[in-house]
Amino acid sequence: MKQSKMLIPTLREMPSDAQVISHALLVRAGYVRQVSAGIYAYLPLANRVLEKFKNIMREEFEAIGAVELLAPALLTADLWKESGRYETYGADLYKLKNRDASDFILGPTHEETMTALVRNEITSYKKLPLNIYQIQPKYRDEKRPRYGLLRGREFIMKDGYSFHANYDSLDETYQDYKHAYEKIFTRAGLDFKGIIGDGGAMGGKDSQEFMAITPDRTDLSQWLILDKSIADISEIPDFVIKDIKQELSNWLIAGEDTIAYSDGSDYAANLEMASTEFVKPTAYTEQLELTKVATPDVKTIEEVSAFLDVPTEQTIKTLVYNADGEIVVVLLRGDDELNEVKLTNHLGADFVEPATEDETIKVFGATFGSLGPVGLPENVKIIADRVVETIVNVTVGANEDGFHYQNANLERDFKVAEFVDLRTAKEGELAPDGGGHLKFARGIEIGHIFKLGTRYSESMGANVLDENGKAKPIIMGSYGIGVSRMLSAILEQFVRINVEKTFKGDYKFSWSMNFPKDLAPYDVHVIPVNVKDETAVALSAEIVETLTKSGLQVLEDDRAERVGVKFADSDLIGLPVRVTVGKKAADRIVEVKIRATGDTLEVNVDDLAETLAILNQ
Repeated sequence: MKQSKMLIPTLREMPSDAQVISHALLVRAGYVRQVSAGIYAYLPLANRVLEKFKNIMREEFEAIGAVELLAPALLTADLWKESGRYETYGADLYKLKNRDASDFILGPTHEETMTALVRNEITSYKKLPLNIYQIQPKYRDEKRPRYGLLRGREFIMKDGYSFHANYDSLDETYQDYKHAYEKIFTRAGLDFKGIIGDGGAMGGKDSQEFMAITPDRTDLSQWLILDKSIADISEIPDFVIKDIKQELSNWLIAGEDTIAYSDGSDYAANLEMASTEFVKPTAYTEQLELTKVATPDVKTIEEVSAFLDVPTEQTIKTLVYNADGEIVVVLLRGDDELNEVKLTNHLGADFVEPATEDETIKVFGATFGSLGPVGLPENVKIIADRVVETIVNVTVGANEDGFHYQNANLERDFKVAEFVDLRTAKEGELAPDGGGHLKFARGIEIGHIFKLGTRYSESMGANVLDENGKAKPIIMGSYGIGVSRMLSAILEQFVRINVEKTFKGDYKFSWSMNFPKDLAPYDVHVIPVNVKDETAVALSAEIVETLTKSGLQVLEDDRAERVGVKFADSDLIGLPVRVTVGKKAADRIVEVKIRATGDTLEVNVDDLAETLAILNQ
């Protein structure tokens, strides 16, 4: 492909509205353009990357018996009303009416649609299992689109669905998808982790997320590609290193989630789901007498701890929530934070939100800052984090403004209906399997698999007759990959800063892409330095023909531009190999530059195809 025929609108400067480097470079290098807030056009280079990733997915899904189809993106709201999600999904759901005033939505996901298709076509367990998927745009009306492709209103997604007569079959397909996802992301060159995830609005119980790890900015050797004029990072002056570090810090570390993983085992989970090792203490502690003390103008745990001179871990934090209209009291140790996802999942509620001050006063007779579990009505549901069960002689609010109790104890002074893991895990704590300590990293969600069970088939009447002729709801699984966000996830790991030394001894640095070879839009970038040099132009044409015949995809920069412009654009575009046809064209010698390392070598054109084959091994 000749570059003069391509739409690659590169920019000289970074876009001013970008906050993460992947977004900035995708725009600057001419891969994407924003059409409206949260909605992007994927220009030719980006589209080629996406198509290559889609082909990787198709190969791996075919290997596990998944069949591709295409469902509509414009969906009747009736199906979502059947499942109940039309009312509960929230403001992100695009709702519209047609000319007949019938309700429609733009699909953010397709559980209902696929369930309806199978419901209408499959009636016997003998036709199960069925494993289908599609790749298409999805739509969510994000309140604040940001970070480019990572949080948009239209995005491309692979969503797969499996249908089963029993749970053993679901478990088998779930594991097939897990292994297929691992192969896909490995082939894409990503550093990723499969972690325990939250099902959220999808429904279902068991789920696993796949997260692309966003590297931090501390290891310069990971981020810098040195020109051949620089032998080692240590040669770069301190003031240049300082400028490079400042440039790295100018960009937010992308990733909507924090991953908690063990440094000594395979345990990994989204922070919203992460747990820690829990061991009940065996030592006996004498219970002291409950004492009511005045705490004027003291409300926060930190203020109570300082005023009464007690450690925060000897206090209890009392929180009040409204769960589907029911008031629930939640207790945590004073130095812990509530994990609202864990609370929501435990309660199985659709809506869980902090109670209002009026709702709180009705139950406690006091305002926030003086609440506690002692003396509450028996009909008030109290649940506590499991750590609360281990502490004795705690300080709690007295349910009277300006007062607290000291030496409150479980069972004697207050009762708890349930003890569950409700706290947010902390870095450095023991992993729940005891195999190591928790470390935190930022991550970008790139895939998610769910065991939906009968969540949708029951509500939508999708049944099959079993071997006894009895109607039973179909058991389902759901499997998603964020296709368009893969562009950002890859670049967050693979962008680099090129550093070079000029003839005058000055140091320059600039960002560039560095796509993995299996996803790069083209394999080789051929650049004739002077398009008026007939020998160089002819040699470039020969190179393109030879490399194409050898199976490589080649982009030739045939533009009548200055060589500096061509090299700058080449760095931005980020193809794995650059072949420069310059002053030695008459001798059939070209310069080959390997983008990932910055290494260069001179090669005779007759040996070029073989050399590139060796380099690509």
